Amino acid sequence: MEQEMTGRERTSRPKPNLEIDLYSTRDGMRTVENPVRRAILTALREREYTFDEIVALAGRAKSTVSVHLQDLTAAGVIGSRADPEDARRKIFFLTGELVASVTPDDRVADALAAYTGAYRAGSSDPFAFYKLIFRTVRVSLMQEGILLDPLLTRAGERVGEELYPAVTETDTGAFCAKIARFWEEHNLGRIEIAGTEPLTLLVYDCFECADLPVTGKPACAFDSGILRALFSRHYGRPMEVIEARCYSMGFDHCRFEIIADGDSNGVG
Repeated sequence: MEQEMTGRERTSRPKPNLEIDLYSTRDGMRTVENPVRRAILTALREREYTFDEIVALAGRAKSTVSVHLQDLTAAGVIGSRADPEDARRKIFFLTGELVASVTPDDRVADALAAYTGAYRAGSSDPFAFYKLIFRTVRVSLMQEGILLDPLLTRAGERVGEELYPAVTETDTGAFCAKIARFWEEHNLGRIEIAGTEPLTLLVYDCFECADLPVTGKPACAFDSGILRALFSRHYGRPMEVIEARCYSMGFDHCRFEIIADGDSNGVG
């Protein structure tokens, strides 16, 4: 059941032209529209925070922040535990997962036909129709300002876990070569290794984004999820995939940098 969290679990329809985050919890979906709560949850997606840190982050009175945290906890979006160094303090953490965001300012105004008209009836390319489906769904959502990147990333991670046994190699170069071969065989794009410190992959003719509108933001959440799962398994530790360039940012390729989880500062 989808609920909108305003006040004490009041259910209502989302207001037009309002920025909303959608979280998945154990008890169902929760929509968060309050900007203070959205800021708190954005911070908690990065790390855990104490109550005093959240107060400083929110820039609101302690009593006001306390109400926000109580409502978020009741909705199952966050949890808390006692600080092991001081039992009088609480440490808050995220329990729900961000699924999507509705951001009216990011709506794509271009005609959908501009991005779905590439398919030709009778095409002998078996992937052309699948590209048409993917493009149509993605752009239709973008036209409404709906961003599914978190969900697409997690879906990509699941695909990456399934793909890993087919491309696994001990040597990183051989591993990348197998991934590149898989990408080309399945018309996902052409991969080149552009560097090793950090490991950097360039993808040309990217299946996920090559025909998307230019928004100035990276769009390859699904590919990023696949690569994150693959390289996390390969290195035996959590890895991050930073998309520094993308067709949707106006480049003629996508650039993915593979780094150890937590080392993303300064990547460009």
